[in-house]
Amino acid sequence: MSRISGFNKNTLTTGPLVRLAARSNALGGPTSGLAPSYLQANLIVLPRRYAHDFRLLCARNPVPCPLLAESAHPGAFDKLKSYIRHDHSSSSHPAAVDIDLRRDAPRYLVYRDGELHAQTQDICAEWQDDDHVGFLIGCSYSFEGALADAGLPPRHVVQDRNVPMYRTDIPLCPSGVFSGGTYVVSMRPYKPEDIEKVREITQRFTTTHGEPIAWGWEAAARLGIQNIASPEWGDAPRQLDGQGEFGEDADEGYIPVFWGCGVTPQEAVMRAELKGTIMGHAPGHMIVLDVQEHQVFGAAT
Repeated sequence: MSRISGFNKNTLTTGPLVRLAARSNALGGPTSGLAPSYLQANLIVLPRRYAHDFRLLCARNPVPCPLLAESAHPGAFDKLKSYIRHDHSSSSHPAAVDIDLRRDAPRYLVYRDGELHAQTQDICAEWQDDDHVGFLIGCSYSFEGALADAGLPPRHVVQDRNVPMYRTDIPLCPSGVFSGGTYVVSMRPYKPEDIEKVREITQRFTTTHGEPIAWGWEAAARLGIQNIASPEWGDAPRQLDGQGEFGEDADEGYIPVFWGCGVTPQEAVMRAELKGTIMGHAPGHMIVLDVQEHQVFGAAT
């Protein structure tokens, strides 16, 4: 039975339970596969002077940067303003009640003046109560349970690995200080005959990146991905048997399928070379919310 630093992985079935485990420094690895059906979120924390430009960046780039919630006011780490709509309603759904943005991701990255400064299990010492604003961005982990339920489990989940993520050449629509950024994509291999089913399953998850933006080996080249075996973030993809590298001529006809990825905002922040202390989740180590997919996207058809 799989365990995560003393926690039984199979008992982490809700967003609050996963956050409690992370807050206790008991989650050492990625959150993929935890709390099935609960929305997972990427985190970026910015000084308040950049908040307006970042909101606009999300509005202009909704596929890679779907904004779910943000600090209720500058400095708030335990209260959120939610943009999550309840099953196509005009009213917002609370993202999470008992939450601490400083401690509820299993691992964080801290940047100083555009350079990576540290990796840590919490950011309490870095958080500035009068200045920092936390933003939660939708995560493609949120639709992985639906894929698994349809008999199409993502390979990295089955192999207990982190999803591979790649920097691309696709430019973001700029916003204020955020210029020069490009899409980041996550990748999951599937057979060509399964692509339409994969698209059908994931397209309703509009606030967690939705359906794939590209698939196939020619698409990888168009995205500017030079080597599928060397992602910029996450774990290198393996063949179906978990042994060799995933590649064009080595995996029984599987092809790469690419989705927008919530690491995109962190990449945009790094390209912007912002001054001050910026923080975010370590790729793959998400904050899991209280909201379940059926509450936002409706029941699967």
